[in-house]
Amino acid sequence: MKKIWLLPFLLILFSACAQSQDCPADINKLPMYGGVKKCKEQIEYDKEFLAAVDKAYSRREDAAKHMVQRGWQYLSAQKLDTAMMRFNQAWLLDSLNYQIYWGFGNLLGMQKKFKESLPFFTRSIKLNPKYTRLLNDASVSYGNTYLATKKQVYLDTAIILLKKAVVIEPKNAGLYAQIAAAYSYTPKQDSTRKYAKLTYRLDPNAVPQHLKSIANNK
Repeated sequence: MKKIWLLPFLLILFSACAQSQDCPADINKLPMYGGVKKCKEQIEYDKEFLAAVDKAYSRREDAAKHMVQRGWQYLSAQKLDTAMMRFNQAWLLDSLNYQIYWGFGNLLGMQKKFKESLPFFTRSIKLNPKYTRLLNDASVSYGNTYLATKKQVYLDTAIILLKKAVVIEPKNAGLYAQIAAAYSYTPKQDSTRKYAKLTYRLDPNAVPQHLKSIANNK
């Protein structure tokens, strides 16, 4: 598989045209380009980008995987705008890759736009409903949305997602710990104790500090 050596040039081209008076600015820094109508120059950029990819890869899906990988790398390096650009390019190439929407969700979460991240996590989970880390990350955004809104539905959804995750990884103490912590915000303190104790059995060190007293209480 050849490298896309034209990519840096195309990125410069896109940055230039995005500043045009008739073009919506900075849409490459928004998930799915913000869902806005692109100007003529931006549409031409997409065509040139796709043409370059088609010359370098036998399948666009493979190029999308490369862009996703780069997106995660930039996300880990806290270069959020660049990460968003890579995930957007991946989306242009393969809109059925679940990691793209997962990446969008995490990027929004890192910007504390938790409620805005939820539709992207929902879409990602629909494409891949049995990946523990994805379910866990989605639960974090739902939990934070609950803390911001105090609407029970978000906390309930966070718990549902975590319970789906422990079905996949029944010995993951961290997941049980998060369920216990989530239940601690509800009147269901029997469930808090249940999951705190399950956490303790798997790994005493994973029990949240505020639940340690009930976790090892016989």
